[in-house]
Amino acid sequence: MSEGLQNVLIVKLSALGDVIHALPVSYAIKETFPDAKVTWVVEPPSLELLKMNPCVDKIILFKKKNFRTLKGFMREFFPFKQELQQQSYDAVLDLQGLFKSAAIAFFAKSNIKLGICNMREMSDKISKPVVGEHAQGHIVERYLDTARAVGCVVDKVVFPLQVPVKESESARAIMEQAGLRGGNPFVTFVVGANWPNKRWPTKNFAALGDWFYGLAVVPVLVGNGDLDAQRAQEIESQMEIPPINLVNRTNIAQLTHVIRSSRLVIGGDTGPVHLGAALGVRTVMLMGPTNVERNGPFGQLQNAVEVERPCKGCWKRACPKDEDCLDKIPVAFVEDKIKSMG
Repeated sequence: MSEGLQNVLIVKLSALGDVIHALPVSYAIKETFPDAKVTWVVEPPSLELLKMNPCVDKIILFKKKNFRTLKGFMREFFPFKQELQQQSYDAVLDLQGLFKSAAIAFFAKSNIKLGICNMREMSDKISKPVVGEHAQGHIVERYLDTARAVGCVVDKVVFPLQVPVKESESARAIMEQAGLRGGNPFVTFVVGANWPNKRWPTKNFAALGDWFYGLAVVPVLVGNGDLDAQRAQEIESQMEIPPINLVNRTNIAQLTHVIRSSRLVIGGDTGPVHLGAALGVRTVMLMGPTNVERNGPFGQLQNAVEVERPCKGCWKRACPKDEDCLDKIPVAFVEDKIKSMG
């Protein structure tokens, strides 16, 4: 299979963190097969991230929201199918493992369709699950097992991301306008997350921010959406000195520049925190409902912070016990972790 691998389709659609975790697959393909053309199907929320990936030759946009009505489906399906079938693929890698990705893999023209080890929603009927040596390991390695299955040699795990110069310049201007002087050391606080029980309480972020100011390090808040904006306001109101608030002020490329320029990234199990780990920035991830070995900051699992409790890693979006598991992580515990990092 390692001979003649010229066209590969990757299907990884939605959440920013999930797409970040899949980036090394595209690098592994290009590293082993430099002439291969990599096509990636993605949904709009992660499109800008993929545009920064030099290992992707073509992006096919899957506008899932437009498929939800009969009229929208009829309008979108045939153009999407036509674009998907413009060429045949030597391999299709379904890294999503859900019904929607299986439908895409079904229509892609290829004799080889592989998926991740834990396929769901009948997606294993379309793509063969790859149960590799990392089937119980980190999700990044589980994705890479699919690349290994098509002959890729994974000597090192690389997250290929290149921020356009224009976006870096814009990010610097945004930071300066917000009050962050050039050269000031700063840390990035990712204030929100999709799951309620992945969000550290705002009072804890505020206390940690005051602690950083005591070390002459500026806390910078990042996030997106109304809820993150509300949480940022709560953090500001509880701090002695206001932090730099960049919530809703950056696009993905600009956020990437902010994160890679910071001394440290801290937050829950969510996309921008995984972005920090992917960029090689020191990353402290506050974890409760998800598993550290599978979802912790890649390459820095020792920097995951959790409190020992019998129900940790429950994988529930909302606690059935009506508890806030991240609230159990005290600020002093996080400060000790950061101090131990040097």
